[in-house]
Amino acid sequence: MGDWSIPGGKVNRGESLQDAALRELYEETGVVAEIGPLLAVYEIIEPQFHYVLIDYVANWKSGEARAGDDAAEARFVSLDEAMSLINREDIRDVLMRSRLD
Repeated sequence: MGDWSIPGGKVNRGESLQDAALRELYEETGVVAEIGPLLAVYEIIEPQFHYVLIDYVANWKSGEARAGDDAAEARFVSLDEAMSLINREDIRDVLMRSRLD
């Protein structure tokens, strides 16, 4: 809450990484997508936790963006607008990697 980010969450037991990414996307935004290529893997290591973030391209199939229970807002924006909204460098890097030239 309070910062723009990209959807994500935990992988359920027995769930593939790709299925988890699509499920989290749907749960958090109401968007149904097809999984695309792997973009990046990041680690955030702090004294209290160790997160592994695995980012994929997702190609929209259906659904209008809406905020899930852990967000105040969800919406589609241009890359330029997204870059102006995001403060974290790792998320900005993922956004830049997602550009399909």
